[in-house]
Amino acid sequence: MPKGPAVQPRAGMPSEEGIGSFSALTLRDALASGEVSARETTEYFLGRIEALNPDLGSFLTITADAAMKQAHEADEALASGRPLGILHGMPLAHKDLTDVAGVPTTMGSTAVPPVPAKADGPLPAVLRAAGAISLGKTQVPEFGLSSYSENYVAPPARNPLGPALSPGGSSGGSAAAVAAGMLPFAPGTDGGGSVRIPAAATGLVGLKPNRGRVPSGGGQRDLGQFVVAGPLARTAADAALLLDAMAAEPNFHATSADRAAGSFLHAALRAQGQFRIGVSTRSPFESRLDIRLDPEAVLGLEAGILALTGAGHEVEEADVHYDERYPDAFAMVWTAPLASIPLPREAEEKLTPLTATMRRRALQRSAAELAAAVDILRGFEEDTIRQFAAWDMILTPTVAMPPRPVGWYWTGDADEDYARQCRYSPFTSMVNVCGLPAISVPTYQTAQGLSMGIQLIGRPGAEADLLAVAAQLGSQ
Repeated sequence: MPKGPAVQPRAGMPSEEGIGSFSALTLRDALASGEVSARETTEYFLGRIEALNPDLGSFLTITADAAMKQAHEADEALASGRPLGILHGMPLAHKDLTDVAGVPTTMGSTAVPPVPAKADGPLPAVLRAAGAISLGKTQVPEFGLSSYSENYVAPPARNPLGPALSPGGSSGGSAAAVAAGMLPFAPGTDGGGSVRIPAAATGLVGLKPNRGRVPSGGGQRDLGQFVVAGPLARTAADAALLLDAMAAEPNFHATSADRAAGSFLHAALRAQGQFRIGVSTRSPFESRLDIRLDPEAVLGLEAGILALTGAGHEVEEADVHYDERYPDAFAMVWTAPLASIPLPREAEEKLTPLTATMRRRALQRSAAELAAAVDILRGFEEDTIRQFAAWDMILTPTVAMPPRPVGWYWTGDADEDYARQCRYSPFTSMVNVCGLPAISVPTYQTAQGLSMGIQLIGRPGAEADLLAVAAQLGSQ
């Protein structure tokens, strides 16, 4: 699968050789051993950002000075023999939906005053304690609401595989940065597909963990408990390394044998297991929308089935069905947090049409309506998990179409915008409602060099199995 930028390198751009050729895992080991320094690593990736970000719009804010200061401190820690975190010296970036100390959090909205955060949010704090170095904040949709990363704050994030196309959302800026080699990996948050969708669009591995796996990982408080943080990476092992850090206690050090049995990295490196996998192209949105798979999505699914059977898995058709009330209940609960955002009346005029419409509706709903919608989704969760239990994993396409053009969703009609999102990614949000783990894995490259992928949905708590299977596919 494509792993580098499609844009033309600029003069003076850092070479892909050396640090740029390392996987995240190889880079982590090189940093821990002192083979490369945190300073030279940080300088390398800041150089990549300087060269590529003007064309790709991945970063909203670049914190070069703070990053170099952290890199210096990391090198001093290694030289002094102090215990190192499992991400010692590793560069990454955070979506601009979460606070990083000293950096404004825009939430992707011009309606929010760009005031520097006083302290790290929970996820940045955990990753900083693990030794990671933040290089900045990445582009997101307004309040993380949509599956494309466009807003009024800055130019849209663009797909390195085709800059006229979107990298998806809401972790689109982060995914574009990883796919273009501006970062070795990145944390995302996923409330309806926001890690898996951009992973599929940019040719990455993207994992949505089980509900509660990453306690610090909620992108924002949400009524349905949909949001969980997960990794975006080029390989299953790289994703597993980042997940270990995201889910671990801050005192989990690089010297704690993180490749030991029980770590997600260990599961990805072993890449073992054969599973019974049920295939379904049914979507809970089909009761309201005409859900169709583009030919490229079909080819991606067929390539995934071929790869899975070649790896020894039993793949068969899964006869599943979904509650027809799902689309309305999900939309109501998904947009409910918009009602609690404190915005002065004059600021509401700065919202995008989608956000403004969804916020207005959220403010008009009663508590009884919300309670009824949550009840429908809890019943959906129970029924869907019961059906899925007949298999070890469920296989679907990750998305139903190739990456969409930048601006494709901005029709001026909020309902059409939302419908296009559901038709593009009709298989992801149900996983968040059910709280299950799921992973997107690239399986097919189109004639235009675009990536299509599959989604594997695991049993409760089965992230290690998903990473093992993703690693198997990556080795073929």
